[in-house]
Amino acid sequence: MNAVTQKEKLTAKDFATDQEVRWCPGCGDYAILKAMQKAMADMGQSTEDNVFVSGIGCAARFPYYMATYGFHTIHGRAPAFATGIKLANPDLNVWVVGGDGDMLSIGANHLMHVLRRNVDLQVLLFNNEIYGLTKGQYSPTSREGTKSPSTPLGSVDRPIDACTYALGAGATFIARGIDSQQKHLPGIFQAASEHKGASFVEVLQNCIVYNDGVFNEFTDRDVAADRQVHVEAGKPLIYGADGNKGIRLNLKTLSLEEVVVGENGVTEADLLVHDPSNHTLAGMLAAMNGRDLPVALGVLYCSREDTYEAAVHDQINAAKSSAKITNFNDLLRTGHTWVAGG
Repeated sequence: MNAVTQKEKLTAKDFATDQEVRWCPGCGDYAILKAMQKAMADMGQSTEDNVFVSGIGCAARFPYYMATYGFHTIHGRAPAFATGIKLANPDLNVWVVGGDGDMLSIGANHLMHVLRRNVDLQVLLFNNEIYGLTKGQYSPTSREGTKSPSTPLGSVDRPIDACTYALGAGATFIARGIDSQQKHLPGIFQAASEHKGASFVEVLQNCIVYNDGVFNEFTDRDVAADRQVHVEAGKPLIYGADGNKGIRLNLKTLSLEEVVVGENGVTEADLLVHDPSNHTLAGMLAAMNGRDLPVALGVLYCSREDTYEAAVHDQINAAKSSAKITNFNDLLRTGHTWVAGG
């Protein structure tokens, strides 16, 4: 009888490679990498069961730094490569990594289809609202008025909200985190990995060179408590430095509004309770941007749906079970064939 060898639990360091990390000093990608390596260890993952797939951009160097399988592919097409990998080997845990330029400009079409198909993989979008690798042009998520080498007078485009886009495309799991929040980010990655279906995670990431401080209005230490709400299933949407601010649904306007518990007769019972399965609520939370209302962080939406690769393999198995031709030799001798005479 063969002895079963128990796998040794790996640490975060075991998921780091010996490659020199070539991001700018202070880049938020370092923090995301650290969080991912910790998440891998926390989940008890192995290096050989995970694969990271990227397109083009600063974030696309991510696979080089993870001691797993990895593919650095072409601009915007990482979701297509990842779909093929998942179809070929459904047992792999497949991660797609890209920036806002890679995934929401040239790759927006591929991103939309991988989400609507509900392929069981994790899409990590690093959003710094700029093209960092190519010297700071405005991206699809840049705010109106953003001055860049390609918009010297200020962008006149209306930006894409990444989570709203993913929700509209049909993603069955949507979450948002911040690069510097090491307490929360590994947990978000773990939740995405445990979800069966297409998981979309937006990580707000600071580009220290070309868009430094773009999220300061809700990430600075002195305002963070009042401008962020960390959502948890079954818990009221409450936040604030004094822990007394909350989100309530205004029934007259069917919109969310900020209230203070203890003022004007407002109690905690008046606040919305987070339900990740509520698609409408997820849309409202995704649209909160930290200005009029706090930015919502954590798992915004989660639903269970059939996955693409499972449906494809079910279809293949059904076709095989009913096929009259079961081997290649018989196939060659089927239909219009003839024997060449001598």
